[in-house]
Parts: sequence; structure tokens; C-alpha cells
Amino acid sequence: MAQLLETFSVDALPQSTNNYEPLPPGWYTAIVNGAEIKNTKAGTGQYIAVRYDITGPTHQGRVVFGNLNIKNPNPKAEEIGRQQLGELMRAIGLTTVQDTDQLIGGQLSIKLDVRESEQYGASNDVKGYKSNGAVAPKVAAPVASTKAAPPWVKK
Repeated sequence: MAQLLETFSVDALPQSTNNYEPLPPGWYTAIVNGAEIKNTKAGTGQYIAVRYDITGPTHQGRVVFGNLNIKNPNPKAEEIGRQQLGELMRAIGLTTVQDTDQLIGGQLSIKLDVRESEQYGASNDVKGYKSNGAVAPKVAAPVASTKAAPPWVKK
């Protein structure tokens, strides 16, 4: 047993204002605030788990999650996931990705739909990606040396 050092009254504690209902279908502007590789439940594939923070035009501050299959024993599932990754990359202005961190900070518009599930209830699915005109964060390219050769070096 651990003493709390004070008495808590349910009437004095704040109530959650979190709304876990899915967002209505449609296009939303968002920023990628998380992306990490995870293994599938069966352990036979991998996906990129992406967190999108909604920035507008409504429902600012809400969070939507999406998964992009990048390795899957089902070739069609892998093809769809890789196609979605390409659409996401084009929407945020990236031509190549080697690390999921490169996706973070990307601003785009995502198209949401609502999926019904007996097991989990209603939830959002990300069904489309497009650029919202925001400039993607650029990774600095190596700068070539502009130093002149010392005068004693033959040209």
C-alpha cells in the first residue's frame, strides 16, 4: 500500500475533454509529428506508424494515426503501403527517405474516411495525401569547400 499524502475528491478533479470520436470524412491540413518502424503483429512484416496532428480547417489539435506497409508477405498490401508512402513523400516535398525522422515536420493535406469495426468501433483511415503548399523542411546538403588553394600550390 502507498499513501498519497493528500485526499483526492472526484468532484475537485478535472474531467477529460478528450474526444475519441472519429473526425468526419474529408480533407484536413496536418503535420507529421511522429513516424516509426514497427513489426506487424504476426512478425512477418513491417510498417511505418505515422502520427498526423490536424491543423485545420477544423478540429485543430486532434490526432490521427495511419500505418504504411513497407514489408508484407502479401504483395498487394506491400504495394499499397509503398504507394501511400510515395504519395505522402510527394505531398511533403521529399524525393528520397532513408529514415522515418525525415517525414517528421512534413505539412500536407490528408483525406480521412471513417471505418467501422466490430472489434474497435469507428475509427479514421487516411485515404489520400496532397500538398497543401507548405514548404517541406530541407535537409542541408554538404557544402563544397570554396577555399582557394594557397599561393605556393601549382595550378
